[in-house]
Amino acid sequence: MIGDIETIDEFLAHRTTDVEEAVRKAAAAEIMPRFRQLAAHEIDEKSGPHDLVTDADRKAEEYLTEALVKLLPGSVVVGEEAVHANPVTYEALKGEAPVWIVDPVDGTRQFVHGDPGFCTLVALAQGGVLLASWTYAPARDQLAVAVRGRGALLDGEPLRAGSPTPGRDLEVAHSHPDYTTDDQKRALLGLWTEGVGPRACGSAGLEYLAVARGELDATAFSWEAAWDHAAGILLVEEAGGAHLTLAGEPFRITGGNALPFTAARDAATARRVVGLLSGGA
Repeated sequence: MIGDIETIDEFLAHRTTDVEEAVRKAAAAEIMPRFRQLAAHEIDEKSGPHDLVTDADRKAEEYLTEALVKLLPGSVVVGEEAVHANPVTYEALKGEAPVWIVDPVDGTRQFVHGDPGFCTLVALAQGGVLLASWTYAPARDQLAVAVRGRGALLDGEPLRAGSPTPGRDLEVAHSHPDYTTDDQKRALLGLWTEGVGPRACGSAGLEYLAVARGELDATAFSWEAAWDHAAGILLVEEAGGAHLTLAGEPFRITGGNALPFTAARDAATARRVVGLLSGGA
């Protein structure tokens, strides 16, 4: 039975490279041929002018949905574009079947503007527990993989988040103002204090990768869509980092989190950032 944990363990032990291949092929077939080649009719708005979707998003998600379910029979997919079309599919995160969480193009705004700062995010979870993740930046040909309890790799080399340098300002990437409510803006204002250098985030997946690499000290995000965060949360965790919500609890991909939340290079930094966000709320 595919839902059996031994079967999942076997899959993680022997098939992660197959997932890597599927992610690379989806990008090669559906994303990169459209990079800097998009026509106007291939770009649409969803909730507004800052929430874009392209043919690359749709086609890559379709490709991955077919490939991933084939790799792991009995699994289901929660993809950003499929959930936009039918929000009920998001509930699969709370079910018992293994779930692939897919963001085909994370950083669509960057993709549309010809900026290489976008990536494809895939995570595998079961029962609300993240088991593995793949973060692929095709324009940079970088691939980060994390497997629960087995660490994190970037292009085959171990990732270690480390700790911030004492005496230096914390570098924190936060939710872009275009995507925040007034209450969220007030919470994020807590980052504007001595000893912190806040900046608006780009692709969430690439910001998580920067934390896992020790190039960014922390994130501060005010939304909880699983496709934006699942892959990166596990990547940071397996690189030795930590994540906390405003309630001081780890972030849950199934939702109901106290927002904003942070992912940081170490537990002490996560607690410090949550303290600042609490002060601003």
